[in-house]
Amino acid sequence: MEYEPVIGLEVHAELNTQSKMFCSCPVVDNTQAEPNVAVCPVCCGLPGVLPVANRQAVEMSIKVGLALDCRINHTSIFARKNYFYPDLPKGYQISQFEYPLASQGKLLIHTSEGQRTIRITRAHIEEDAGKLTHIDRGDGQDYSLVDLNRAGVPLLEIVSEPDMHSAEEAKAYGVALRAILKTLGVNTGDMEKGVIRFEANISVRPKGSDKLGTRVEVKNLNSFRAMERAILYQIDDQIKKIERGEKIIQETVGWDENSGCTYSMRSKEEAHDYRYFPEPDLPPLVVEEKWVAEIKATLPELPQARAERFVKEYLLTPADANILVEELPVAEFFEAAVKAASDTPARTVALWISGEIFAWMKQTNGGFEHIRITPQGLADLLKTISGGQINQNTAKNVLVKMLETGKSPSEIIQAGGLQQISDSDAIIQMIRKTLEDNPNEVSNYLAGKETLANWFFGQVMRQAGGKANPQVVRAELERQLAGLKK
Repeated sequence: MEYEPVIGLEVHAELNTQSKMFCSCPVVDNTQAEPNVAVCPVCCGLPGVLPVANRQAVEMSIKVGLALDCRINHTSIFARKNYFYPDLPKGYQISQFEYPLASQGKLLIHTSEGQRTIRITRAHIEEDAGKLTHIDRGDGQDYSLVDLNRAGVPLLEIVSEPDMHSAEEAKAYGVALRAILKTLGVNTGDMEKGVIRFEANISVRPKGSDKLGTRVEVKNLNSFRAMERAILYQIDDQIKKIERGEKIIQETVGWDENSGCTYSMRSKEEAHDYRYFPEPDLPPLVVEEKWVAEIKATLPELPQARAERFVKEYLLTPADANILVEELPVAEFFEAAVKAASDTPARTVALWISGEIFAWMKQTNGGFEHIRITPQGLADLLKTISGGQINQNTAKNVLVKMLETGKSPSEIIQAGGLQQISDSDAIIQMIRKTLEDNPNEVSNYLAGKETLANWFFGQVMRQAGGKANPQVVRAELERQLAGLKK
């Protein structure tokens, strides 16, 4: 039997505010700050304190809701989500449930199968919990340390409908959503620091069925690679269990990157398990239409609109455009480079960015915001190719030096003596020498093994240290080989 996966995603995005959701404590970088330095009676949950909603967090949430084509609800209500965990000092989390800030939205994604629209159920505001650090002493006396710096940090939870049917679609959704959050400036998108976390609800059903299967939730996926691997593992695991006649248990699981497996954490809670009820210390959140209109007027060009413009204005393929708009600094760099390299086709600029620069970033584990090349620098490099100063292979090596040192292409070319050899007399002599030094290969070529022409070309380029003009070399090589046939 053929099965169909059914996937919905819950995304928790920390809002990039200066203070926490319901108090004035600063939001600090948990990877840098000492534990428990950004806490107060409110986020510690001490008796008698009163929360006050963060206006900036609400404004950022409205921006996201508008960008996702959601309905911004005039009135939303904060609720208490009751559960006990050591990093939740109040014993409940202030969240929204029945009456969220935004609902009924959608997000367009791009996959190998084409475009798809994923429905957004809701986007609601809540506060984050603290952080536990588990200490394994190795003697059976393990313990955990609690850091409440993160407790109370504003979160926006974005919940999709179960509209995705593959790990590829789930990743595309995550990438598109992260791009929007970063473009709006409401989230840094730094998944390694946990400021955006994905939770996947996965089930399988017979292909063609419209009945949902029992779902398993995979918690706290903090990379797209982990998301893909966890989803693929769960799909395979559930199908195998069904075919063995086993029952799928509704549960919450974690993902172990090292073993490549999920592990059971607890049975999956339902809404009634949390005993939601309206937060008595916070009034309903009322959002006036005038405020929504003012926020809407400040929205920047969103990734999808920018990608469509790149296709229309710069004649890029949709795939090239979508790669460039995932990160705002990349899109801005591309447009500036196209403007600076006015005689170079925009698609050539795009391919150098998404190909050579991205490859260097992957190799060095660096972020785009830290590269040491300017748009004008890339434009100048491309001009040295079109102007015949250097060939494309040499230009790739020059680019690496530019990325490493921040120097201009002209400095690197001059210092390394990398100027392209276009002198026809020099190239004629190099080709003549190559043919004279390899009589057996020449005989084989004349006997019909014409693929040796490429081998001769490689030998000439090697003799020239890779600096010969390849067009001139090919033309002269063809002329001399043709002369040998006569």
